[in-house]
Amino acid sequence: MPGLILPLLLLALLSILALLISVTVGSSSVPIDEVWAVFMGEGSALAQTLVLDLRLPRSLAAFATGGLLAVAGALMQVLLRNPLADPYVLGLSGGAAVGALAAMVAGMGALIVSGAAFAGALLSTLLVFGLAHGTGSWTPSRLLLTGVVVAAGWGAFITLMLALSPASRLPGMLYWLMGDLSYAHSPWYALVILLAVCFLVIPLGRSLNVLARGPLQAAALGVAVKPMEWGIYVIASLLTAVAVTTAGSIGFVGLVVPHMLRLILGNDQRLILPACALAGGMLLTLADTLARTVIAPEQLPVGVITALLGVPTFLLLLHRSR
Repeated sequence: MPGLILPLLLLALLSILALLISVTVGSSSVPIDEVWAVFMGEGSALAQTLVLDLRLPRSLAAFATGGLLAVAGALMQVLLRNPLADPYVLGLSGGAAVGALAAMVAGMGALIVSGAAFAGALLSTLLVFGLAHGTGSWTPSRLLLTGVVVAAGWGAFITLMLALSPASRLPGMLYWLMGDLSYAHSPWYALVILLAVCFLVIPLGRSLNVLARGPLQAAALGVAVKPMEWGIYVIASLLTAVAVTTAGSIGFVGLVVPHMLRLILGNDQRLILPACALAGGMLLTLADTLARTVIAPEQLPVGVITALLGVPTFLLLLHRSR
């Protein structure tokens, strides 16, 4: 048990440090003592506006989004027994983006946008697993290739929607597709979903460890394989949909974070899943801080930063899998 708690405590401390960096650093820096005064109900009006109204909600939204994507990626990698699996590569992010964009173009509210994103992610899941299964049984490599093709198809739909949308909406839609936390002012929904899913799947860590060895071994050891597989599909779709509606389409977090943690901490899902929630949140929080400060006062989409990190990692994993 101490072997599980100590890494999580270290990641929790690093996550708090990342959040502190995020609220202090920017085009207008806020000293750490001023941040503390704001949290104590004091501080200047400008500091309170910067910390409480602008930076803290955005930082928490980035943390929640990163944690959601990392946990979804870890679950998909366990299911497929493949380190290349993640919501972005398997088309879940693309399906969620198409659903959310369609609701946005139709002028729907935030709740309908969230529901449409979840429906798109779930539809993408059904397409990928249905097409990969065919008339026989699917294999992880076949499933991964099918996901890449479905993701390309969603990309074509997104391009069509952009071509047919009014010109006044294009800048916001493009930034949203690249991952933009500028309008993520309410992180609580994403944080609640992240906490709820972690409390739900962490007790299943032992069963997930067995499932990672293959469905036959899992069934022989008493794991209900099919219900667990479909449960993972639905949970990964929910996590991806919430992340997409919070911050847009952000790739490679679900690929990089679980793989790096497994290299460091091993492959015990009781440790990996909560560690992914913390490390994924920390990574995206720092990436968003870099995105809004590197060319301040202008801001980059955070998806640009994660892509610069994720693309070489993806290529490295492809090279190692040969």
